[in-house]
Amino acid sequence: MLTGIEEVDWASLGHAYGPADDVPELLRGLASADPAERETALDGMYGAVHHQGDVYDSTLACIPFLLELVADPAVQDRGCIVELLTSIGGIELDDDEELDEIDPDDEEFIPAANYAMAAAAIAAGADVFLGLVSDPDLEVRLAAPCALASLHPEPARVLTLLRERLTVERDTEVRLALVAAVGRIALRHASLRTETVEWLGWLARAAQDPGLRLAALAQRARCAPGDIPDDIVPWVTGLLEEIRTSALGTTAPGIERAATPTLIGQVRELLEEHAAGRPAPWTEELLRTLHAALDDRVDDRIALVLAQLRSPDWGQRSDAIWLCGGLIRIWRGRYEEVVRLVGAQLDDPEPRLREAATSFLERLFELGAPAADALAARLAVGPATGSGGSTRSGTGTTRGGGAQGSGLGGGPQNGFVGRSGRDGALLALARAGDTRAVPLLARALEEHEVRRELLYAMDGLGPSAAMLAPLLRRRLAEVELDERLYDRAAPLLYALAAVRGSQAVPEVLRVLRGAPANRRDWVRESALRTLAAFGPAAQEAVPDMRGLLAADSATVATTAARALWAAEGDLGEVLTALERWLRPGSSGADWCSAAQALGEIGPAAASAAPALRPGLASRDLWVRVRSAAALWRVSGDAAAALPVLLSAWEENRHARVDVAECLAEMGPAASEAQLIILTELTRRRRHNAREGASGSHDVHLDEKLLTVCRAALARMERGAF
Repeated sequence: MLTGIEEVDWASLGHAYGPADDVPELLRGLASADPAERETALDGMYGAVHHQGDVYDSTLACIPFLLELVADPAVQDRGCIVELLTSIGGIELDDDEELDEIDPDDEEFIPAANYAMAAAAIAAGADVFLGLVSDPDLEVRLAAPCALASLHPEPARVLTLLRERLTVERDTEVRLALVAAVGRIALRHASLRTETVEWLGWLARAAQDPGLRLAALAQRARCAPGDIPDDIVPWVTGLLEEIRTSALGTTAPGIERAATPTLIGQVRELLEEHAAGRPAPWTEELLRTLHAALDDRVDDRIALVLAQLRSPDWGQRSDAIWLCGGLIRIWRGRYEEVVRLVGAQLDDPEPRLREAATSFLERLFELGAPAADALAARLAVGPATGSGGSTRSGTGTTRGGGAQGSGLGGGPQNGFVGRSGRDGALLALARAGDTRAVPLLARALEEHEVRRELLYAMDGLGPSAAMLAPLLRRRLAEVELDERLYDRAAPLLYALAAVRGSQAVPEVLRVLRGAPANRRDWVRESALRTLAAFGPAAQEAVPDMRGLLAADSATVATTAARALWAAEGDLGEVLTALERWLRPGSSGADWCSAAQALGEIGPAAASAAPALRPGLASRDLWVRVRSAAALWRVSGDAAAALPVLLSAWEENRHARVDVAECLAEMGPAASEAQLIILTELTRRRRHNAREGASGSHDVHLDEKLLTVCRAALARMERGAF
């Protein structure tokens, strides 16, 4: 086994962490009789030799040995090695000519060539995968279909084999893998697509197994998204009900593995926990495929989620929540009933369902209002029963141990797990702007350390949150003036500004004056922002504000100017301090800080208009936006500001909230922006939607854009401010 491994000069090859002289040990580890050693070796392959999907020269050198391991039935966990090979060889370039268009001296050329060589090398040995579809090892049979669909150079031959194998395979998950591979071939090879789509349509109606019918339907939708039937929702809902009733009293069989302190081991355990106690955990991936195919058919997707949320099966309800998390993040729609039903899951006895519901609601902000009653009711339950922490339920586990397994697209690894419980429910309630959160926040501030996001959520609670000021003041007084000051004080300072807790001026000054060298400017800026929010009540801090006008940091100096203006209303030193950052040579960030400060001062700073005008022609988009907004706010010059704002709207979607706010202030003066505002309001896709990535405030920011756009349009149509 591994013949010739010593003949390779591994030290001259490289991987993510340097010379590849440790690769022979990893390859031998994959063939070890010790399961922990095998998993550690696999983790090393993904971590170094195939780091984040990269293909190095050492990766190429591994391919013959990996194929040899896959072909040897004495090697255990070969399914994981098949998945590794599929990942290494499955990266597709747009076309073969792409390599010819890349400059050989460009450092990007070598990785691109490596991907092509990896695909060619594995394709040359891909016949080894043909026999694996009938391998006695279940995990091998699970991994082989995707490898064949992705890597074998004869797709028609593979398609025939997969369809034939489906008639004799008896394991449910392997059958689903066979159908998924058929769909993958149809997507990759247009010449085979029509017949494959027809076959998938036939299978969706003819198969006896409802899971197989659902898989065929999902793949048909994926391959022909423009031809999805209108009755897709009742069709899928009916199949889910058949799956539920046929699986009653059963749990998915699992494959036991030794625990290892590896990333792969941690992911595997997470997937096992997510699937534990569920008879058909694979439905989640099928529905994810179907949702992706439905894409902008938002109403159908919402209807499907609603049907799942009403299911007696807690697993289907959990899947619906995870799926809706992606839906609501990308698409605008009517989610009131969805949110209400998710809130109803907070009272379910299954902790993983409560976990999913809480995590989903945390990110909704104002859209979470329909669940406010459920959140408040859940928070009224004692901490011992309302914790909502994840626990394992049942004995079932998922199958497949590789880090590239199909389950990695599922729910709990999207950054939600471990963040729910009582604080999560309270955060969701506070972000929804429900004042019932205020006394609960007070109790939390009195009793224990508070999650920082809760402190940043206080700005939406209105005047009722003023009662929190004494507690926040006490907390700020207890913060040590050490190297961790910023991390500990910044959320408290933000919260004090939100509740206008001006009685805390002495404590804020203590932080401002005692800021250590580490992140000193950040600490000062945070403290000054809080003082600015206090307005004239911060008179005691005026000497400190005045002293920081000359700070070397633009953010500190400009924030000090804003705080001084808010406290005294005297422009004497303020304009001079701000205009020094509006000069040739200032960085874009410094210019933006000064422009924003002038905009907040408004018409009183009209004399600064000439200093702002050069920013309208800057190459930096944000300098143009900040300058245009500030120019309007100080001088009312819409003729100069509006073209810049409209150009920025089209150039960078992330500028739209700021631009819309200024357009709303302009009212009739921005009437020529009506078309772009109307266009934005009719779009279904969120302006800041990103595939494969998300931020906790994405939905909130898009909803804010819609709110501001409606306000802007109303003011334009009324012809008055």
